[in-house]
Amino acid sequence: MNLYGISNCDTVKKARKWLTEQGMEFTFIDFKKSPPTVEQIKQWVDAAGIEVVLNKRGTTWRKLDDATKAITDESVLINLMSEQPSMIKRPIFEFNGQIEVGFTPDTQSALTI
Repeated sequence: MNLYGISNCDTVKKARKWLTEQGMEFTFIDFKKSPPTVEQIKQWVDAAGIEVVLNKRGTTWRKLDDATKAITDESVLINLMSEQPSMIKRPIFEFNGQIEVGFTPDTQSALTI
């Protein structure tokens, strides 16, 4: 399993701790050290949807100008996420050909099936 995120993100810390407690093996990929490619982000968007992958609640999004926030073109938004990985909701889990975004009880259930 691959776990993508930012090492100082509280939710990512919780997910990493939980995976370790469950005895699940995973590889952590830090967006800051190894940014995802446009192709990789597109795969996540295709699997989960742009509204799920794009983090509109974060500081990075809130600091954008109104014109940028008004963009609805998926390919432009994917490029923005590629340039500023903090705009990607985290964590992202890749496992068994599946993608899970965020760390909720539903995510935990999906990871343990």
